[in-house]
Amino acid sequence: MELDRMLKALGEPMRLKIYQALLERKHCVHSLSKKLGISESAISQHMKVMKDAGLVYGEKYGYHTHYLPLQDAVDYLTEQFLKMQAAAFTVDRDMTVCQCEYRKEDKKE
Repeated sequence: MELDRMLKALGEPMRLKIYQALLERKHCVHSLSKKLGISESAISQHMKVMKDAGLVYGEKYGYHTHYLPLQDAVDYLTEQFLKMQAAAFTVDRDMTVCQCEYRKEDKKE
């Protein structure tokens, strides 16, 4: 899974709203269009980007496709954010001393 592609896809505000709606329940393009107040063609374009990023999949019901988040993608994003959270807890936040590698090189001269 490519975290950068997923985050780029979700970085567009309307796609994030669509994704959040899909986390609540499955939706078809028509349902999302009504819920979010944008055209069905715009929803379809957003869905293509999210499908290509590995975030969602569709289930066919007659003429309609109902979209859902891929559980593997939700799990992967959760795992990555938990890793970021854990790393943030280990950062030395003492602002009295610069810990930059470049400062150390400057002192050697």
